[in-house]
Amino acid sequence: MPPTRRAESITETWRRLNPEQRVAGISAILLIVSTFGPFSFVEAGIVLIGVGVLALLKKRADGALFHLPFGDGAVIAVAGSWSALLIVIRLFDRPLGQNLLALVCAAILVLAGLRERSRRPMDDVAHPHPPDTPPPRREHAHDPEATAETEALPAMTPAGVRRRKRRRRGPGAA
Repeated sequence: MPPTRRAESITETWRRLNPEQRVAGISAILLIVSTFGPFSFVEAGIVLIGVGVLALLKKRADGALFHLPFGDGAVIAVAGSWSALLIVIRLFDRPLGQNLLALVCAAILVLAGLRERSRRPMDDVAHPHPPDTPPPRREHAHDPEATAETEALPAMTPAGVRRRKRRRRGPGAA
């Protein structure tokens, strides 16, 4: 890929990200930069966390649909928390300024993840009904006393009612 196309790709990716994702991307890059100096498996883990967050953001900007447990924001916040724990483990082995920079970057990553989590639903995959519109109403012709609470419940078929009664009475009863 020529350098101009790569720059256009990065620019387009940046434009597609929302503000919380941009902050998470910047803090992930700064977290990677903060590992320069004495390098061990802890720093390798921090670099891996930063690259993972950047890969997640790139895929989301490209429109990839995949499910993450608890959503993108929670994953980003946990990544920031884990990197902060790794930084604290190496606190006395590295210069204080470098550790403070890394801890600030991890804190910003946690905050960006929490903000992203509060703004987007837990399941990032598109739903059949947009979140602003209620699902279609079910008619309760068989129940004239249906209330708003019972309308939200799924309608039971006669076979489902029979199975439920059988479970109450036991397996031998019909």
